[in-house]
Amino acid sequence: MEPIRSRQNELVKRFIALGADAKARRQEGVFLCAGETLLAEAVSAGAEVTCVLAAEDIPGLPVRLVTPEILKAVSPLQNSPGPVFTVKMRPIPPADSLGRVIVLENVQDPGNVGTVLRTAAAFGMDLAVLCGSCADPYNPKTVRATMGAIFRQAVVQTDLDGLEGVLRGLPLYGAALAPGGADIRALPAGPMAVAVGNEGGGLTAGLLAKCAGTVRIPMLPRTESLNAAVAAAVSMWEMVRSELPWQG
Repeated sequence: MEPIRSRQNELVKRFIALGADAKARRQEGVFLCAGETLLAEAVSAGAEVTCVLAAEDIPGLPVRLVTPEILKAVSPLQNSPGPVFTVKMRPIPPADSLGRVIVLENVQDPGNVGTVLRTAAAFGMDLAVLCGSCADPYNPKTVRATMGAIFRQAVVQTDLDGLEGVLRGLPLYGAALAPGGADIRALPAGPMAVAVGNEGGGLTAGLLAKCAGTVRIPMLPRTESLNAAVAAAVSMWEMVRSELPWQG
């Protein structure tokens, strides 16, 4: 098959749009990835790879051959040799199957959001909820920061009004420095969600009003706050540490 050579090709234009436009990703239910390592992660995780643009054929995958110039044009990475590919977004698990959920509110840095998704997959979170003005989990920068966890971790975006519908009665605790918060090490057993806000402002009053209580991460005096990704990692660890199989 003759490789695609023109940037005016409809498939090429579609790939460029998916890399740049969150609305296009949502409408199609797919997102853009690049590189052999991420492709191997997607295949290993059983993700549905819908189309691959590559300079040569890859057995077992839906490949369209393109020139190196086209790969450079569509790739979200600089000077990437490819491949560049699209993956179908994971379905959201049923509400009655949720046991452990991490909620992020207004965490806008793609690196932080990607790191949280990577940690959520490592600690077996049933769902990651991005509330408010969070970075798009399917932005190429966020995807790269997940190091392949985006193919294994269920994630949903919502606003404050839709949060209760996503959690469906799951107890929600807010990680906050507010006085009166319980030590996070004393989180009750059982299904729950923990919410973490951005480093500058923390959780909003609107989200805190939806919480069954607040929890705090013990720190040394004169420490203002933790990075959002670190606070989320500690929160997730405390949710599951008694259940995780230790690896020696």
